[in-house]
Amino acid sequence: MMNVGEVKLFIWVSSLLSLACISVGFTPVDNYLIDCGSSTNTSVGNRVYVSDISNPRFLSTSRNIFANNTASSTTSSPLYQTARILDGSSKYSFPIQKQGRHWIRLYFFPFVYQSYNMSMASFSVSTQDFVLLSNFQIQNGSLMKEYSVNITSDRLTLTFTPSDNSFAFLNALEVVSVPDDLIVDDAVQVKSSTGYQGLLTQALETVWRVNMGDLAVSPLNDTLGRTWIPDQDFLLNKNLAVAVSNIPAVNYVNGGTSRDIAPTAVYGTCKAMNSSADPNSNFNVTWKFNVEPDFQYLIRFHFCDIVSKAAHQLVFNVFINSLLIVQALELSDKTFNVLGAPVFMDFVLGLSSDSKIVVSIGPNTVGGAPPNGILNGLEIMKMNNSMGSLDGDVSATTFTPSSSHKKMGLVVGAALGVFFALAVVVLFFLCRRRRLAQHHGSKTWIPLPINRRGNSHSMGSKFSNGTATSIAPNLGYRFPFGALQEATNNFVESWVIGVGGFGKVYKGVLGDGTKVAVKRGNPHSQQGLAEFWTEIEMLSQFRHRHLVALIGYCDERKEMILVYEYMENGTLKGHLYGSNLPSLSWKQRLEICIGAAKGLHYLHTGSVKAIIHRDVKSANILLDENLMAKVADFGLSKTGPEIDKTHVSTAVKGSFGYLDPEYFRRQQLTEKSDVYSFGVVLFEVICARPVIDPSLPREMVNLAEWAMIHQRRGQLEQIIDPNLVGKIRSASLRKFGETAEKCLAEYGVDRPTIGDVLWNLEYALQLQEANETDEDSINQIGEVSPLVINVNPVENSVTTERLGGSTLGDLSGVSMSRVFSQLVKSEGR
Repeated sequence: MMNVGEVKLFIWVSSLLSLACISVGFTPVDNYLIDCGSSTNTSVGNRVYVSDISNPRFLSTSRNIFANNTASSTTSSPLYQTARILDGSSKYSFPIQKQGRHWIRLYFFPFVYQSYNMSMASFSVSTQDFVLLSNFQIQNGSLMKEYSVNITSDRLTLTFTPSDNSFAFLNALEVVSVPDDLIVDDAVQVKSSTGYQGLLTQALETVWRVNMGDLAVSPLNDTLGRTWIPDQDFLLNKNLAVAVSNIPAVNYVNGGTSRDIAPTAVYGTCKAMNSSADPNSNFNVTWKFNVEPDFQYLIRFHFCDIVSKAAHQLVFNVFINSLLIVQALELSDKTFNVLGAPVFMDFVLGLSSDSKIVVSIGPNTVGGAPPNGILNGLEIMKMNNSMGSLDGDVSATTFTPSSSHKKMGLVVGAALGVFFALAVVVLFFLCRRRRLAQHHGSKTWIPLPINRRGNSHSMGSKFSNGTATSIAPNLGYRFPFGALQEATNNFVESWVIGVGGFGKVYKGVLGDGTKVAVKRGNPHSQQGLAEFWTEIEMLSQFRHRHLVALIGYCDERKEMILVYEYMENGTLKGHLYGSNLPSLSWKQRLEICIGAAKGLHYLHTGSVKAIIHRDVKSANILLDENLMAKVADFGLSKTGPEIDKTHVSTAVKGSFGYLDPEYFRRQQLTEKSDVYSFGVVLFEVICARPVIDPSLPREMVNLAEWAMIHQRRGQLEQIIDPNLVGKIRSASLRKFGETAEKCLAEYGVDRPTIGDVLWNLEYALQLQEANETDEDSINQIGEVSPLVINVNPVENSVTTERLGGSTLGDLSGVSMSRVFSQLVKSEGR
């Protein structure tokens, strides 16, 4: 038997092994580690920083000034022993192999070298699009500044611009790829009833990254090379909190939060309420952080229930600046009752003149839960302002190369410039006149050119590089950018009709008066090239009255623009809640659901392989002038499994609240994932509320869970939209509720096909329109044999065979009233 000392040693060794294991993970495509001013490479743990003297290709500077720190005992890190002094505008430039979010880490440690006192240096640092530092000075001590920037070009350039009569310096530099799923596009917005979208376009600066378990985590023990500092200095009342460590309890569930989000050392430790001695404890555990005012901040909470013995024992509240942002947070609900499964939650705090951010956790004893709350980790990240700056009100365009060494060249250039300027002006007006003549002389669109193999070619942009793409030849037209500028009044903000992860959607009017919707890709969005071509590929292959039609596209001038038919009545979501649009009747809602189901049914059955939409939600169901539904947004769509396969293994994508839990757990995608999402939409339609609403009591936050509880109790009528009360016949409501319930079955094999869902929705409509005496004629899902679907992909038509060999036409255009009349009428039963 081990004694106490041996037990402690065993635990200590186990913890070290656990920490060592977590350092193995993400492998960055771009991984530039530079030791500035060093003549040799430098190793820090298992990372090697290359010398920028022996590898000068990354740096462009007017003079090479290398500084050595003779007082080497002042810092333990080898990265601070040397520095590069930049006494003029200088650039570090790195080729980017994989566009997307990257770390930019800048290391500073001022010391005196010859006539250069680095504590007196003042300079700015910028990228092509963002200002990272403006008139920056560091007086003493070492400092590492960490940024997360979405790079949308094939090269990153960091420009160092000294202030007047000063210079810049740098000890070390990192430019490293970041996993695509580390920063998602949306978050909960504090003090707002709507969510925040657009994080993918933001540059972020890490202000604080804190482990709430009294344990510092070094870059060597983090898969992404991050540093996590302990929380003691931020905790306001240390007596109210107790540190908990249970690293073996952390369970990274497949498809859930990964080690790249935060390491095991963070999720395996926490601060909890020190309430064990008093079951009636009622206090908050609070941390306070200094921040720079007048910026927005992304605040990420890390939670992992390592304290409970069973699910649903831990329920607590979460606060930011005394505002209740999550009421009755029950981690078991977010991890499908898996204890020790990590969870993170993102919140955006708006502009404020306050220089403090205060976060708290506190008890919520609703339902008899013991008073307790935990927090495992916290990250606070500054977001760039409207000028693209993370440091002051200055734009990246402000910093242009300037140096006293170039004055003579400028004088000579000025003399020649007068002559060339006149020539350029004349040439400009001649070319402009010619372009305008060409543009106004023809209002036709340019067809997509087809190569000999029948594939189309991109015309070349920073996204496509002119490479061939397998696009079907019937996709439509390639618009000139100028035509879309004219159609959207030069993309004026007042014409914006929607904003998504890809970019903004504008109303447009073509030269012939046709109304269109123009979706313009945001160059900083990670929903870029792949989603752009996926949308074109999908909508070029399929034509259906319940799928939104793609009219054309534009990929010139480094743009990614899609042009669709204009849907006069916007989204289904907009007609259910969050706007002042008139309420839809129950019949209208049923017809919209039926139309959307027809569109999905065509996707699932209209070709040899099913097309899985992967982002079915009310915001992606659009309504035309007659309120006819059309499914939209195919950027995440995926081709279904092979005939001999049951699923497609793929990374989890979709929208929170609509996501199939089986797909989330197993990363196995099937058509039934769309069915689950559509089931959530059905409950959204009848309840007219958001699918996730953190402001509601705990049991009501998730619409699907809340509605399922009432559906199973036979109490669905208690939670329906007040505008529908007394207007839905009981048989129609029962059939609709049963259909939605089947869609939300935990396992895909237990869910109906979208064809069965369509059948039952048509039946619910017939029951709503039937005589009261016929209300009891209800057929459950599965009690009626399914339709036999014959698909002719050439003609894009769907026929059905059953009921004595009767044939219906295109399901998208013909009501199934004749079929259901045989079921509803007594002589047909």
